[in-house]
Amino acid sequence: MALIYDTHAHYDDTAFDEDRDVLLAALPSKGVKAVIHAATDPDSARFGLRLAERYPYIRVAVGIHPEAAHREQPDWLKQLEELAKDPRVCAVGEIGLDYHYPDGCPRGEQIDLLRRQLELAARLELPVILHDRDAHEDTLTLLQEYRPRGVVHCFSGSVEMMRQITDLGLYIGLGGVTTFKNARRPAAVAAAVPIDRLLLETDAPYMAPEPFRGKRCDSSLIAYTAAHIAALRGLDTDTLLQQTAANAQRLFGV
Repeated sequence: MALIYDTHAHYDDTAFDEDRDVLLAALPSKGVKAVIHAATDPDSARFGLRLAERYPYIRVAVGIHPEAAHREQPDWLKQLEELAKDPRVCAVGEIGLDYHYPDGCPRGEQIDLLRRQLELAARLELPVILHDRDAHEDTLTLLQEYRPRGVVHCFSGSVEMMRQITDLGLYIGLGGVTTFKNARRPAAVAAAVPIDRLLLETDAPYMAPEPFRGKRCDSSLIAYTAAHIAALRGLDTDTLLQQTAANAQRLFGV
């Protein structure tokens, strides 16, 4: 039975150029039920929609990643709104804030772009997929202001912040990082997050779980992440996969 619902992947990445179609064709046979392709700009969204034409288990989030904010064109938001009319679009994402690099896009520009995309999601009545890297305070402030439906993907905050996020009705996305030996904070969050607010993801091709750390990740490897989180919570893996798939279906309507 297909139980894996990958709520965040990037199959337009060049890491998949040599065997993308072979890999995607095989994923359902490896237990993958659904995948959300998280776009980083309008071209990435169009790429995802082309994939969804060929692979019915793929759905698409349309958005501008904070690392792409400095490349934003005047009509990008209009393009996203047009792309979102496609019935295979289930969210606005990947959007958010990334303060990791000192020479990255200025924080004010990132916040302005995020505000406009949160407003777009509200207008389209779509959930959001949020990126938060070293920007916890501003992310939480904006979530409290706009109160969108959605998920904070690859969650890296504390258990306390997780509770603030889930109290707003949002979901927590966890991936392969939770399996890393030095990942104490993600493991604590994985053990404490309400089971009905947990989503699983890969961020493929990045952050493959142990024992594949450092290698290319794909959606089938969620099985390892799920087994690790299930053990932390005292559950069997199938129960965790069933619950997280139901959560994803409830949020994204897929």
